[in-house]
Amino acid sequence: MQPSSTSPTAGLRQDSGAGSPADAVVVGGGVIGLVTAWRAAQRGMSTTLVDPEPGGGAARVAAGMLAAVTELHYGEEALLGLNLESAARYPDFTAELEEASGQEIGYRACGTLAAALDADDRADLRELHALQQRCGLDSQWLTGRECRRLEPMLAPSVRGGLRVDGDHQVDPRRLVTALLLACERAGVTFRRSAAVRVTVTGDRATGVTLDDGTSVEAGQTVLALGSYASRLEGMPPELVPPVRPVKGQVLRLRMPPSAYGPFLSRTVRAVVRGGHIYLVPRANGELVIGATSEEMGWDTTVTAGGVYELLRDAHELVPGLTELPLTETCAGLRPASPDNAPLLGPTALPGLHLATGHYRNGVLLTPVTGDVMGELLATGELPEPAFPFIPGRFAQPSTQRPLPGSPAGSEPQEQSA
Repeated sequence: MQPSSTSPTAGLRQDSGAGSPADAVVVGGGVIGLVTAWRAAQRGMSTTLVDPEPGGGAARVAAGMLAAVTELHYGEEALLGLNLESAARYPDFTAELEEASGQEIGYRACGTLAAALDADDRADLRELHALQQRCGLDSQWLTGRECRRLEPMLAPSVRGGLRVDGDHQVDPRRLVTALLLACERAGVTFRRSAAVRVTVTGDRATGVTLDDGTSVEAGQTVLALGSYASRLEGMPPELVPPVRPVKGQVLRLRMPPSAYGPFLSRTVRAVVRGGHIYLVPRANGELVIGATSEEMGWDTTVTAGGVYELLRDAHELVPGLTELPLTETCAGLRPASPDNAPLLGPTALPGLHLATGHYRNGVLLTPVTGDVMGELLATGELPEPAFPFIPGRFAQPSTQRPLPGSPAGSEPQEQSA
């Protein structure tokens, strides 16, 4: 089973390639590229978005967890701050986008339950809870019985869990559709071609060359290509973003309507035999199960082994789901950076900006990324939430140069991966 081939891009304003240079060209039509283009157009900038199939990308596969608290990992405290900032913006962002597009995006303030299936899982979850408490986060430890009282479909073997009422969800496919419509209404122009090269004139990026031999000229260029950001030609070698693809396979099932309550009322997560599993129930009856994490390069094949592992682990957590219809299997590529955090802001090449490397938090970081990139494009100033995530943080000291839009008197600081 494969995802529906229905395109969300029918009727979008297309550009023939003629005309004066745009104020900004955004390369990549996934959720990050779309929100960047929308915010730029809202600021009155003439904006072109380049993508052969806008509305595609990793967000079409993603489950849409807004899980700033339960996604916390050791060593990612700076990223936690950005995640929390973006999560706090989601209610207002949702209202604004739904009004601008006329489409609902499936935002649900349903909370998350992280469950432990055995003693080892419980010990690991206790450590995560302690880290959350040290970071001042709101999470509540539950016994296994309390977990099953919240979610009766959980297996009797569940030994404990964390209730996080502040971790919510959104439907990424609806989000992408809404952003496409919002971009269209804001005046964004679409070029349905693939960019192959950054155009550099003198010492400045001036747009991109496309695979059909034409080009898009622009005062500012944003690379929002996800895991493909490192494959675009024309950039100085030291500026190629260190972003790699990490494959994730995802399943979609159909939950039955019930007079006795929902199959699951909130997102449920667990670690099973060292592998992470999550189940995200949608209000429309869809149940999303994911995701594998595979270093397989650019491969997006759905494998029997991946489907088996997801169903096996999900069955241990919620035994009753094996009776549900399996409606879709799919795979996508998460764009991972060396420190698992995004690259946001200007590069050392004037006129060239990055908005990539969001890894497992692309949907969560959509609101704050749009705000950051819109401000940068319109004013030339990088907003403070993005300071720790400038692209130059991975540069060697000998190649570092002050970046336009960086805080006054500062230069990118080297960080270890």
